Amino acid sequence: MRRGRFAPTPSGKMHLGNARTALISWLHMRSLNGEFILRMEDIDTERSREKWAELALLDLRWLGLDWDEGPDVGGPCAPYTQSERLERYEAGLLKLEAAGALYPCFCSRADILSAASAPHGLTSEGPAYAGTCRHLTAAQRAEKALHKDPSLRFALPEGREVRFEDGIAGTRSFAPGSGGDFVVRRADGLHSYQLSVVMDDADMKITDVLRGYDLLDSTPRQILLYEALGLETPNFLHVPLLNGSDGKRLAKRHGGIAISSFRERGTSPEQLVGWLAHASGLIDRPEAVAAAELVSSFDLSLIPREPVVVDVPDL
Repeated sequence: MRRGRFAPTPSGKMHLGNARTALISWLHMRSLNGEFILRMEDIDTERSREKWAELALLDLRWLGLDWDEGPDVGGPCAPYTQSERLERYEAGLLKLEAAGALYPCFCSRADILSAASAPHGLTSEGPAYAGTCRHLTAAQRAEKALHKDPSLRFALPEGREVRFEDGIAGTRSFAPGSGGDFVVRRADGLHSYQLSVVMDDADMKITDVLRGYDLLDSTPRQILLYEALGLETPNFLHVPLLNGSDGKRLAKRHGGIAISSFRERGTSPEQLVGWLAHASGLIDRPEAVAAAELVSSFDLSLIPREPVVVDVPDL
């Protein structure tokens, strides 16, 4: 059975880009008679809010999307909220430590702060970690531990190139050491996005990870974690982003892009779904259509391979 998922981060209102990814992922699974799972990625406790999680559920249902398992409907792989899954992440860390894949890092919090933030790809992290703490001796680690709690970093395998076939982006290759050794648990105990998403997708038996193109460069890290944990790697599919007319990723600066704002001003869900489908190459003009009506004609090959330039729709 094919299983896909949509995993929003409840740190704000769901917007057009989120909804487009959710729609495509949902159509992909429904066209394959697969199962669709909703997971709430609230591991970034500093930014996540329950009200945004509740609004996301409302927005998705308003768009005509449903799910077979999720935080509100339950399922055999519960819980479906990351903040309730911390024991699973600790179990993953123990397994990685036993395999010798981790080392303590004593670098400043400012260097690693972005590790558990809402996912936006590796470019949000800044320069690759230089491996400063990787080769510390046991005595050096013990001395540093007297003054600072360490984070835990995953040691990239030496000389390992990562290649994979993306269902939308095609063949991808990342040179050995790309992105540098990365944090899997911050010094304050917060688990990283990279670890949590791998553990969650494996536990929930996800076969197809369809998400935004901004997470493409996180995929090599996740593949290496799957391998180190002895888990089966899913299929990856990365959807090119929606950009505004200025060529930058569609955001609030381009106008009202929150899904709730369209609903509140009387836009019908069919109008917005039609616009999203047109922006995704699934229909030839932005006409009103229900999400369910798109399932039978869904074709992954229609999804654009480059960013799509759009204006915020006046619906």
